[in-house]
Amino acid sequence: MRRIRIRILLGGRCPPLRAEARARLRRMETAPIEDYALLSGGRTAALVSRAGSIDWFCAPRLDSPSLFGALLGGVEQGHWSLRPADPEATATRRYDGDTFCLVTRWESADGVAEVREWMPVLLAKEPGSLEGAQAALGADRTDIVRRVVGISGRMPFAQELRLRFDYARALPWVRQTGSAGSPELTATAGPDAVVVRGAELQPHGHSHVGTVEVAAGESRDLALTWFPSYRAAPAALDVEAAERATSAWWRDWADGIAHEGPHEDDVRRSLLLLRALTNRETGGIAAAATTSLPEEFGGARNWDYRYVWLRDAALTLEALLAHGLADEARAWRDWLLRAVAGDPADLQIMYGLAGERDLVEREMRSLPGYAGSAPVRVGNAAAEQFQADVFGEVMVTLAAARRAGLGEFARSWSLQRVLLRRAEKQLDHPDNGMWEIRGDPQFFTHSRVMLWAAFDRGVRAVEEDGAHGPVERWRGVRDRLRAEIDEHGVHDGHFVQHRGTDEVDAALLLIPRTGYCAPDDPRMLATVARIEQTLIHGGLVNRYRTGTGVDGLPGGENTFLACSFWLVEQYAVTGRMAEARALMDRLCALRNDVGMLSEEYDPVGHRHAGNTPQAFSHLSLVRAADALAAGRHRNR
Repeated sequence: MRRIRIRILLGGRCPPLRAEARARLRRMETAPIEDYALLSGGRTAALVSRAGSIDWFCAPRLDSPSLFGALLGGVEQGHWSLRPADPEATATRRYDGDTFCLVTRWESADGVAEVREWMPVLLAKEPGSLEGAQAALGADRTDIVRRVVGISGRMPFAQELRLRFDYARALPWVRQTGSAGSPELTATAGPDAVVVRGAELQPHGHSHVGTVEVAAGESRDLALTWFPSYRAAPAALDVEAAERATSAWWRDWADGIAHEGPHEDDVRRSLLLLRALTNRETGGIAAAATTSLPEEFGGARNWDYRYVWLRDAALTLEALLAHGLADEARAWRDWLLRAVAGDPADLQIMYGLAGERDLVEREMRSLPGYAGSAPVRVGNAAAEQFQADVFGEVMVTLAAARRAGLGEFARSWSLQRVLLRRAEKQLDHPDNGMWEIRGDPQFFTHSRVMLWAAFDRGVRAVEEDGAHGPVERWRGVRDRLRAEIDEHGVHDGHFVQHRGTDEVDAALLLIPRTGYCAPDDPRMLATVARIEQTLIHGGLVNRYRTGTGVDGLPGGENTFLACSFWLVEQYAVTGRMAEARALMDRLCALRNDVGMLSEEYDPVGHRHAGNTPQAFSHLSLVRAADALAAGRHRNR
């Protein structure tokens, strides 16, 4: 088989934007996507730009309406800026070890200072104590702390606070509620309220502004607390205790990560980001922290990713188990069982963070869109699509849980039998596929393989685990699906995107994971060659060729990062280790300075695209690193 060699362009992380792109973003008052870092408190998150502006924050959950929405418009949509008054000051930033405490070091001609900012996860009863430290913060408050620490000289900082509740549709009533010695600002609109403490803020148009100055050895604490407007404002935080407890919580969790092999730091940070996107109360893992960051800049492919996709389940659960995180895997498994419980006819491909089913999609015109990319969408209509692969995702996930000894079998086997009964009724229906096309449904090869996997896991549960079920019928369905895939899902020796085409898509790289065929099956090798010929752009992998019109959407998109990680894995398991390592190095170099990846990457403009941070990108990074580690052991 002739191999197509991809030219991998190695370089530093996220090269600078072209001048015209930066000028456009300045006009829109929007930072490049890769300029953002994540703060997480285990229920929601905030995005902080390199310039010190919190431009995206929803409370109390990731999928709640925004309080700061500048990410999807400009400062008029709300932000909280904190940066040196000197416009020439420069910044470097990092996370404080295995935590989500962001440390930004500012340097100017007059001094050096650091801003340490985080969202408290736990609050100790007493300073230094973690005993009983579960959620004194609770569901009735969400906090962001920004501590300014003087290192040398003196440095004044400028603050600008512009609150816009409910996706910038509500201008809050703001009033001074503190005293001269304890300045405090309270803002209220509808069900939401915010109290800001730590420094005096004065009205300036529809914003509030102020300054904070620190000298060497001094510190000032600024804190913002969201709370329900029908309750009294929560007490001020014990900031020292909150920081100790929060840092300890993250580090204790990270201590449970097991990984031996290449890209250890990348894997650890990716798993930490996965944890940051997990609701610590429900166990649901959001696909990303944002909505409507564009797949094509200036285009309409802007979707809400603050929900939980079932197809992430197998990859998520297997990644957690592979790295020693059994408790998180169990919580995710339990979330899955709750979400899909009930009538299998009601099975959705995604749910809310607690398993909610109502994810009605609508346009939010109060938010102009990232760099003018409209519309901004809230909710996701793909929840109403028929995507046949979901039956396979659920069955594969629960089989992995069973193999890992997570004890789900007695609880879920009856549910799995009902799911297989429903899948059998849907066998002859085309679907929207894993890419959630909005064009005509098709018989997608990946979907048909996942249906095969669903019945395969049912058969194996009976044959290998002693379960009860109509195994002969399931075996017959499995054999029928294989015959159909072999006949209609293959053209000219390679797997195809869907019946009736010779196109490929990157989802075909996932076929060997199901056990349908080996990674070095001649059809897979031919499929990889075809993907290299038709889907590679700038050394990275597109999902499919949007120009065929299969997705029913205008415009195009950038390269989908998870697909390139899948190609790393395919290279590694078929012995193409040099190419696997080169592509992996290229991909990991695309992480921003604090280790985050978005959904897509623009190899022409050299910038992140799509929602961020993207769980699927980071999960695929982890799996690719594991494949490289396994390949290294095989080659010894």
